[in-house]
Amino acid sequence: MHDRLATLYPAHLATVQHHAEQALARGGFDHLLIAAGMPGVKFLDDNHYPYAVSPPFKHWLPLTNAPGSWIAYTPGHKPKLIFLQPRDYWHVVPDAPAGYWVDGFEIVVVRSAEEAVAELPQGRCASIGEANAAVAGIEFNNPPAVLDYLHYHRAYKTPYELELMRAASRIGTRAHRAAEQAFRAGASELGIHQAYLAAAGQIDAELPYSSIVALNEHGAVLHYMDFTRQPPARPRSLLIDAGASASGYASDITRTHAAADAGEFQALIDAMDANQQSQAAMVRSGRPYAELHLHAHRQLAALLKDHGFIRMEAESALESGVTRAFFPHGLGHSIGLQVHDVGGFARNDRGDTVPRPDGHPYLRMTRTLEPGMVVTIEPGLYFIEMLLAELRGKPVSKDIDWNKVEAFKQYGGIRIEDDVACTDGAPENLTRDAFASA
Repeated sequence: MHDRLATLYPAHLATVQHHAEQALARGGFDHLLIAAGMPGVKFLDDNHYPYAVSPPFKHWLPLTNAPGSWIAYTPGHKPKLIFLQPRDYWHVVPDAPAGYWVDGFEIVVVRSAEEAVAELPQGRCASIGEANAAVAGIEFNNPPAVLDYLHYHRAYKTPYELELMRAASRIGTRAHRAAEQAFRAGASELGIHQAYLAAAGQIDAELPYSSIVALNEHGAVLHYMDFTRQPPARPRSLLIDAGASASGYASDITRTHAAADAGEFQALIDAMDANQQSQAAMVRSGRPYAELHLHAHRQLAALLKDHGFIRMEAESALESGVTRAFFPHGLGHSIGLQVHDVGGFARNDRGDTVPRPDGHPYLRMTRTLEPGMVVTIEPGLYFIEMLLAELRGKPVSKDIDWNKVEAFKQYGGIRIEDDVACTDGAPENLTRDAFASA
């Protein structure tokens, strides 16, 4: 894989430089400054939060442990990496830059934040960094004209980026298999998560997001992250939403598993899986992502009717809000350098956006799909008491089999999620391919 990345990287860097040049021209700037960022300090403490490199920084190079470092780019010149390697005996000092990417940069090693700032160009600079932070006197302006352009074009992944996202998917699927084995063996939520981390070879801070490991009823909490220490007396189901990282690029994978004696709940998982694969196959160039989201609701309505949860037609279930009570989140989002990547609502590179469909406030992607984009497809079916209670007070309540709904609350819910790349033809399902190769 290293040789392939070395081959693909120069074209990726050229693309990033080209976009930077266009963004600077759009905003009227001469230089682009990108801070790698620093770990935040905990309130009333001298310890730090885990460090996470700035996404715009790691877009240029696969350097994820570079606190206090900078990239400076002036069109017509080689990009400059100002690498902070402090004199420090309290912490591990980052290794000097090395690898297939270093020839693309002028590299200057410094020992302090002040030395780093002294290496930055002067003049009309677009400086990108955490908006509320200042580094050695540098205030970040984060100009909207520049960011709108960069965020829009970041949605189109280069072949180099896709290769890293495939690697992240392979790591994630390996860890998901280990998590399922731990569930089958009767482990607690914490134990399942620990099995996941061990198989991924990554610590929590290195994952692209906090893992969701939910047994039984906990699967009805969309962002459940409590990690109970004791296994339930009777494990019935596991919903695990967990990803992995490869040189700063994310995978985002969700699977739902049922105990061997789960009966119809396993049939529901199988039906949701079939729906999800048909939705992933619809990731085609020219299709608005919101259409996929609405199609997923129609499929869910048909599934609910087929399994006897509702007695109404699919379109009525969609229009009356019934499906939203069982599937309250969006179908998915853009993914790449961030698990919820930027540019998901962009109509163009000038900051205009595409609104969400009425009644679907949590959809994170409305953009029209084009080759190079990578999105998640993650339909869900949940038994969330708060939403079900609201549904009970509506006229459509008479068309719902509440006894059956009540019987399935013990399983929490179902979510199945893949990362899917849009191409010129059939989509590439990074997640399914990784599971197949494993």
